[in-house]
Amino acid sequence: MNSIFQIRDNCMTIRVPEELDHHNALPIQQEADEVMMNRNIQTIVFDFRDTSFMDSSGIGVLMGRYRAIQRKGGQMQAENVSERIEKILRMSGISKLIPVNRKREWL
Repeated sequence: MNSIFQIRDNCMTIRVPEELDHHNALPIQQEADEVMMNRNIQTIVFDFRDTSFMDSSGIGVLMGRYRAIQRKGGQMQAENVSERIEKILRMSGISKLIPVNRKREWL
């Protein structure tokens, strides 16, 4: 799981797998929490470039990390979000809390 986490200075980027569901939500959550406990993380970036599916477990991962980073006075954002994932983030209300940047489409 470590290969999906990149730490640079006080920023943790999580490259979300193809499916963020109940099978892999808990390990991502636990790893992110451990990194946040041991490092001075002030920014969390969820990189959705590879993600095509996310269920309520994935929403829980995002919301939990959002609350944790808010307590530290930090920020969170979602990058490379597909139209499908953007719709999920919008319907769940997450897009009202964090910046969501769409995947760049090449013409």
